[in-house]
Amino acid sequence: MVVAVIAILAGLTLSTLGYVNKKGAESRARAEVAALSSAIDNYKLEFGTFPSNQAVLYRELVGSGTLNSNKVFFEPTPNMVTNMATGPFMDPWGSQYQYFTGAQATNNIGFFDLWTSNNAPKDPANWIRN
Repeated sequence: MVVAVIAILAGLTLSTLGYVNKKGAESRARAEVAALSSAIDNYKLEFGTFPSNQAVLYRELVGSGTLNSNKVFFEPTPNMVTNMATGPFMDPWGSQYQYFTGAQATNNIGFFDLWTSNNAPKDPANWIRN
């Protein structure tokens, strides 16, 4: 009987832990999308244009890009990038944050789109976006 109660309690604890981890990752992704969006807006205020594409986004925001040689708009945490020197920005599930600007930006036409698939790439309704 004692073993059964312990097994039930362990099962409840593990299922709760998974839920807490999922919600924590979602909260972190929302905060990172908001911080990156703010950094991209500040970049535009400084240079008059958004970073041109996803390939240069990291370099431009951390201060090593072509337009931006030393001004830092965003300081990523180590768990947000695979390589601190070259990037790219990674979401809590290990996927790259997606970024479009100009004609490619379909949700925010004339501005930029920044999003993560929230670990559900086939379910755009649950993606976390700017």
